[in-house]
Amino acid sequence: MVLLVAGILLFTGTHLFLSLAPTKVSAARESMGENGVKSLITVFTIAGMVLIVLGWRGSESTWLYTTPSSIRGAATGLVVLALYLFVVSNRPSAIKRVVRHPQLSGVLVWAVAHLLLNGDSRSLLLFGGMGLWAVLEILLINRRDPAPEKPTAPGLISELITVAITLGVVALIVWAHPWLAGVPAIASF
Repeated sequence: MVLLVAGILLFTGTHLFLSLAPTKVSAARESMGENGVKSLITVFTIAGMVLIVLGWRGSESTWLYTTPSSIRGAATGLVVLALYLFVVSNRPSAIKRVVRHPQLSGVLVWAVAHLLLNGDSRSLLLFGGMGLWAVLEILLINRRDPAPEKPTAPGLISELITVAITLGVVALIVWAHPWLAGVPAIASF
């Protein structure tokens, strides 16, 4: 589990650093430039994700709790909602009028869904850790930055394109999940 913990700390630590040390980030932008800082953040983020995958696949886990199988459908729906929020974070959508941080909200929903589906120690560590990070990040950003103006809602076609992209992302995740996590994304209900 050492790699898993290291990956979670690298991924979340990199992002928290941006929120907790704005003067150091500004100094880094002065010396490295905006693209240099973005490149460094990207390297740390990808390294954290790689460590998370390797740590997940290489760690043994202990069962801590079992949830009723009747919630599997709802939890799977939450995962789809989380992926929709990820897609929305990079596209115009009416949901942005209600959800200020769609990507971080997506991480939180994804984490809760996985905690409902998995009651083992490594799941609690990964999904609990990422969920807590998302909540902390939302609070830090809200404290630091004033609320932006609510964006105008795009048309129906744009919203349908966002849904179509989400369905494509869902299909990609279902396909890649066995390789990433070692288990199929869709278990028998």
